[in-house]
Amino acid sequence: MSQETGVARASASALATATGTLSVVVLTYKRPHLLSAVIPELLGQLVELDAASAIAAELLVIDNDPAGSARPVVEAVASPRIRYVAESRRGIAAARNRALDETADRELIVFIDDDERVRPGWLVRLAETYTDLRPAAVMGRVISEYPEGTDPWVVAGDFLRRPRHRTGDTLAIAATNNLLLDRTFLSAIGLRFDETLGLSGGEDNLFTRQLVRAGGRIVWCDEAVLDDEWPADRLQRRWLLHRSFSHGNTAAVVDALLAPAGPRRAGVRLRRAAGGAGRVVLGLCRWAVGLVTGDLRHRARGQRGVYRGAGMVSGAVGRVYQEYAHRERTT
Repeated sequence: MSQETGVARASASALATATGTLSVVVLTYKRPHLLSAVIPELLGQLVELDAASAIAAELLVIDNDPAGSARPVVEAVASPRIRYVAESRRGIAAARNRALDETADRELIVFIDDDERVRPGWLVRLAETYTDLRPAAVMGRVISEYPEGTDPWVVAGDFLRRPRHRTGDTLAIAATNNLLLDRTFLSAIGLRFDETLGLSGGEDNLFTRQLVRAGGRIVWCDEAVLDDEWPADRLQRRWLLHRSFSHGNTAAVVDALLAPAGPRRAGVRLRRAAGGAGRVVLGLCRWAVGLVTGDLRHRARGQRGVYRGAGMVSGAVGRVYQEYAHRERTT
């Protein structure tokens, strides 16, 4: 028996005797068609967890649409295992904090987005990894596939690639679109999402870095897989380049927020601005090489680097790019 199989069996055995409470939290905003597709899959995940453990699990839908567009979707399912909560305060950070408020009595919570599709065993694998290693958080793998007909420039730019790790590897930062959190630990350290980042993004990066600074450990679970579905209107050059700008912007903003006010923060801003400017220069050079040689990958990756670097410079000087406000205008 391989070591990997042995670990999997050991964790599965531990999960079989595990008890506690867990909430799977779906954040949604004006996308009832996506929510209606993922709810049956998530209810199926709860059934799988029932069979593998004695953990009492529920599905919690946080609707950030003041008009309550997700309510009819939840009511149509009519499952006693779903809770619907409307959060009228604008921004993803406010919705995440409402999720924390609604799960104050739970032991574990799992964040997932409404545009993701779950694979069999996803929730069980997250719970197994937590039961085996007892970290403060477990991050699963998210896979994005390019649909047929995607612009070759987008594919060449590798815009949807995400880093991959081995199960049990420790992470310094995590996204919250496939993340299990020890809710008890969060309560103990008083950690919440920064609502000043509610329309810019980056609130999850700041949150998880603060979690690590408070002594929490984030581990990877490679077997807990979600598929991220990208609509055609987001697989466009303009949208993806703006997203690269946003990622660079929030990285610089979060670094500044984590640094103590005063000279150290100023130093962080200066280093981020210099790094961003350097990335712009290198991106322009790579872009030019691509234009001269006809290499599509160099052209796409060069443009991506220019936009990310420009975003870093923007964030370093204190400008915050409101990515989610932009998305709302284009919804």
